[in-house]
Amino acid sequence: MRSSPNFNIQLRTFMKHKSLVLTFVFTALLIPAFSQNGDYQSYIDKYKKLAVKEMNRAGIPASIKLAQALLESGAGKSDLARKANNHFGIKCHSDWTGKTFEKEDDDYDESGNLKKSCFRKYKDVEDSYIAHSEFLRDPRKANRYGFLFRLDITDYKRWARGLKQAGYATAGNYDNMLIRIIETYNLNDFDRLSDDNFPDGRPDKTKDLIAGLDVRKVNDVRVVFAKDNVTVEEISQKSGIPIKRLERYNDKLPQVDQPLPNDTRIYLQPKRCRVRGGKKWHYVKPGDSIFALSQFYGVKEGRLRKRNRLSSNEEVQMNERLKLKGFKIGKAFKPRLASETKPTGTVPPLLDPDDDFMDDDTITPEPTGPGSVAPDKPSTDPAADGSFHTVVKGDTLYNISRRYGLTVNELMQLNGLLDNNIKIGQQLKVK
Repeated sequence: MRSSPNFNIQLRTFMKHKSLVLTFVFTALLIPAFSQNGDYQSYIDKYKKLAVKEMNRAGIPASIKLAQALLESGAGKSDLARKANNHFGIKCHSDWTGKTFEKEDDDYDESGNLKKSCFRKYKDVEDSYIAHSEFLRDPRKANRYGFLFRLDITDYKRWARGLKQAGYATAGNYDNMLIRIIETYNLNDFDRLSDDNFPDGRPDKTKDLIAGLDVRKVNDVRVVFAKDNVTVEEISQKSGIPIKRLERYNDKLPQVDQPLPNDTRIYLQPKRCRVRGGKKWHYVKPGDSIFALSQFYGVKEGRLRKRNRLSSNEEVQMNERLKLKGFKIGKAFKPRLASETKPTGTVPPLLDPDDDFMDDDTITPEPTGPGSVAPDKPSTDPAADGSFHTVVKGDTLYNISRRYGLTVNELMQLNGLLDNNIKIGQQLKVK
């Protein structure tokens, strides 16, 4: 793993002058410079969604992912980033069979002369982000990086120090530089958005203020975020929207004369029938309810229930996944209910109709004809008893293990896996 360009300058200066004082000065000048770097903020805005997406998929904090990318790629400005789409300084190593990019870094020949190092070259930046995750999660490197995945995903300081301890980079203050970047740009805020909170459910502030109300948009629907003990009655008066209409828009409207807890969402328009954008699934976490998810995503509760074949009073077990858009799931794939004690179904089918076919005003009937799922027929899938998981696009051993309450090592042992390579359609034993 290569060290940051700025640190290499610092290190060479130290070796030339043999002065700890001078090294300290360079470090002191380097770290505050992050707060003045507009390129850093532009980079964060561009790749934050990708970092959160990878966090949810692979379990590496988005703050760590972004801080490493910023430091290793110079906010995307380095030759390695621009010419090879390599944002994490990952070198070729013996197992790399893809394209390569050579540049001088920190490798020396037998005579002590600097020589060109071999770095991986990627098709695009997303491939680089994914490769970084797989590099750290590689079972062959478990003795080196495995302990990181036992840390809390919001504990960016221990992650940063762990990366330094594991020798990810040669910079002596690598962990402090990561922490300083994270705290300067509040990157740790993204760590709290794990498991489906970003980007589709995250509210975007707008300039559309109503008499001082905090009005934002969620799922392209205007919504008030309650502040300062405001009541539904006051929201109705200030917005000019009758309470009767607010009742229709919000499924379960709080008492109109009671002060609302901060950030309670009161919708000023009808919620959508589906989540707009790329998000299709939500993995249920402790404390989730169908109504709360309806409020969070800006989706009508009735449509969310119908899409997942849930009655008006049914709730879903933790780690089950709910469909947020597209056709209604088949009967065989209904999520496990909170009242159940044993698995009764599997993950949704591999064949998933185009979600955009469902508009905002109608429920599209289930597909029929060639290639469609026939949910009314008894399942002959060996996974139907919940003892197996069928691998779908985007699955990793990490997110599969989380869903079934296993560790990655336990999942690998159950299936006799020697590495983390899995294929779409593969049946994995999960109990």
